[in-house]
Amino acid sequence: MKPENLLFAKTHEWVYIEPDASGGKVATVGISAFALEALTDLVYIELPKLGRTLKAGESFGEIESVKAVSDLYSPVDGTVVAVHDALPNQLEALPADPYGNGWIAKIKLADESALGELMNYAAYQKQCAEEGH
Repeated sequence: MKPENLLFAKTHEWVYIEPDASGGKVATVGISAFALEALTDLVYIELPKLGRTLKAGESFGEIESVKAVSDLYSPVDGTVVAVHDALPNQLEALPADPYGNGWIAKIKLADESALGELMNYAAYQKQCAEEGH
């Protein structure tokens, strides 16, 4: 996926929205390349549980690097319908392909209102520039 086609949360998670077979929408969620560059050497990731119901802004896991531990926040309201189970053993996939094989979870949307709070790529780049990186 190209970052230009994604939405971004202020907390550096990205979202790709696509329709599912039931006529609903599913959000694929990952961490931006900017955030992964800031974290550097990753050592651990805690994935959300399948079936967990999340609200936008709610923590659903953690990622740990040699520098820090950071919470992962759901950018949308919904239910976790898939997790990238191989990721804890393939942490190198995150910085190597953050917008593809580095996805973390898929969340079936319960409500699309949180999508309005997300930024397009240009706005996200501006936020990153303002953070001084």
